[in-house]
Amino acid sequence: MVTSTQYDVLKEIMLTRGSVKSYDATHVMPEEEINELLTLASSAPSSWNLQHWRYLVISKPEQKQKMLPVAYGQKQVVEASIVVAILGDLEAYRTAHQIYGDAVEQGIMTRELRDNLVSQIEGAYADKLRAQMDSTLNCGLTAMQLMLTAKSMGYDSCPMGGFNPQKLIQEFNVPERYFPVLLVSIGKAAQPARPSSRLSLNELVIRESF
Repeated sequence: MVTSTQYDVLKEIMLTRGSVKSYDATHVMPEEEINELLTLASSAPSSWNLQHWRYLVISKPEQKQKMLPVAYGQKQVVEASIVVAILGDLEAYRTAHQIYGDAVEQGIMTRELRDNLVSQIEGAYADKLRAQMDSTLNCGLTAMQLMLTAKSMGYDSCPMGGFNPQKLIQEFNVPERYFPVLLVSIGKAAQPARPSSRLSLNELVIRESF
């Protein structure tokens, strides 16, 4: 059961999160905080629990400089404590053997159910377009969880769709199995995010049918 205090904390995190473009370049995020951040982000839901995301974490100054032209010169990639490139897994079906194998060993599922699920997943992801669309969708789920977790830890962030995916692949030797979906800069804000408005529910919500 969610208490009013838990709700209030979550509400504040969601409403105060904004896209920060300027960071304190001197702040170094401790390794244990990076691991905590990514652990919580990775608890996001995913189709068939395949966890279609991989996190390419950029924290060293020389690597951030390599990221700068990839991000078309956006300075937050060198000022932020870390930049997380969220990569989609085009072969996420391979993970099913491990995930459902573990479930069988733990007595959570039968071997028959595991085999049926693995067969279903492999059939669905034989369609390469489906594999890419599912990976993109699920990367969006972990990206949002990453940014909300960062805010709860006292950091700010900015999702960045404006970058050159092919250049990122080349500069950081990304294997063919993975494709770049999004960059997220994370660090201590030097300037707050610009205020932004939201459409009203009357403009956003359609109840039952158009």
